[in-house]
Amino acid sequence: MSGENDFTTRTNKMNTTGLQGNWEEIKGKLKQKFAILTDNDVLLLEGKKEEMLGKLQIKLGKTKEELQKIISEL
Repeated sequence: MSGENDFTTRTNKMNTTGLQGNWEEIKGKLKQKFAILTDNDVLLLEGKKEEMLGKLQIKLGKTKEELQKIISEL
């Protein structure tokens, strides 16, 4: 699935030092779109990206694909 590859590529960029600022923008937009999200929900810790994304899926009641679409549209 190319969509999944796009999601993987986009989320892999979150761990890249040069694009950390990009995650700051994305998490701000996520928090605006979903008022129930807290700073802890969108905290990106080194090596914990998949765990954070899984928690977002559960908290928002979204599938991986739905979350992928949301992030790609931000």
